[in-house]
Amino acid sequence: MKSILLLSALLWAASAAPAELQAAAAVEAAAESPMEDVAAVEAPAELQAAAAVEAVAESPMGNMAAVEANFNFCPQDWLSHGSRCFKFISSPMTWYNAEEHCNNLGGHLASVVNPQEYNYLQQIVQLTGQTNVWLGGFALQGRWMWIDRQGFYYNNWSTQSSSTTYPCIYLRSTTGWSNTQCTSSLRFICSKNPFGC
Repeated sequence: MKSILLLSALLWAASAAPAELQAAAAVEAAAESPMEDVAAVEAPAELQAAAAVEAVAESPMGNMAAVEANFNFCPQDWLSHGSRCFKFISSPMTWYNAEEHCNNLGGHLASVVNPQEYNYLQQIVQLTGQTNVWLGGFALQGRWMWIDRQGFYYNNWSTQSSSTTYPCIYLRSTTGWSNTQCTSSLRFICSKNPFGC
């Protein structure tokens, strides 16, 4: 029991350390645990940690790409970019239903806070063969906002129609974003914080 508590404490402490140290601590903790407690440590996790350490050591770009690839905190089937996770949903829905679907997954329709994030989302849309997908932008009393409460400081309008008639924003795969009626059915991108905060 002490070994399990010690292992838990080491893993908790390692979670605050840089990714390279996390991988090394996981391998070290697994190697130091007594044989009867080895069953408590999953072999795949040990192998993943060892592979991460090797990848960091062998990475030609230093260590950032290898660390990001091996320590993705996003849930399975979500894509990591910057400090957020993104997921493309291929079922067309109205803007309201799309937002509800993202809420059920623990997130919101995606906001876009800078040009790099826009380019990343645009690449997702292009790779899926789509032309237009919902984003989390909407107009309220003539003011554009993001449903996830991000500030609407970056904008990339391709075309903009009346916000009263067309209050919901969609991303265009080739240029910027536009707005349309929220009752249109489009595929969409959800986003969320990987740590649920």
